[in-house]
Amino acid sequence: MRALLLALTLLTPAAAEAEEVVIFAAASMKTALDAVAAEWQEKTGNTAVISYAGSSKLAQQILAGAPADLFISAAPNWMDAVAEGGALAPGSRRDLLGNRLVLVGHAAGEVALADLPARLGQEHLAMALVDSVPAGQYGKAAFESLGLWGALAPQVAQADNVRAALALVASGEAPYGVVYATDAAAEPRVHLAATFPAESHPPITYPAARLAAAPHPQAAAAFEQFLTGPEAANVFKSQGFTVLTEE
Repeated sequence: MRALLLALTLLTPAAAEAEEVVIFAAASMKTALDAVAAEWQEKTGNTAVISYAGSSKLAQQILAGAPADLFISAAPNWMDAVAEGGALAPGSRRDLLGNRLVLVGHAAGEVALADLPARLGQEHLAMALVDSVPAGQYGKAAFESLGLWGALAPQVAQADNVRAALALVASGEAPYGVVYATDAAAEPRVHLAATFPAESHPPITYPAARLAAAPHPQAAAAFEQFLTGPEAANVFKSQGFTVLTEE
């Protein structure tokens, strides 16, 4: 019994030191970041609580005072907005990941992007919000570059974030959708139909930064360091991301 009590006493300080880190992250990161957070929790005993949404919504919540430790955006412009609002911890911002933009279909088969308006007919094209959510903004820019936006705009069904757009295609509610390559890899019910030319849209970059008002600054710094380490890099690459911290 004394041995058991001693063991419990020795474990108590470690348990008391465990922290919770709150992360606001772009919805497209969910599959990979959940796996990274699980590895970090197993390694450190700390807990990562992750709120996923469109980067625009998360940025607006941060600027409104929502308590969070880190922000990972799917585009630089929303990180810029948070920075301009004075909410970033100085020197903590870094470009973490890259991605590719793709067209996915509910049914298998490749599609020439130029043929998409005819293939859609009267049906809908699922996209994240085209004026605010990065995946939607990238997609709109790509279609404009390809001279297709005018024909496609009336057919677009806009969703709150890219994973919601992905779900519309996975369920068959929309025959096609614009998502990231990593989203396509994470959902077995969709099929890759086409990959957008890289030059048709701005580079897809995911910046990450700690927040100035982080409730758990030490845990936030530790998790950010883990994000750029080899364990996290392996997870991100397995999901199809480009790891920019290795370049």
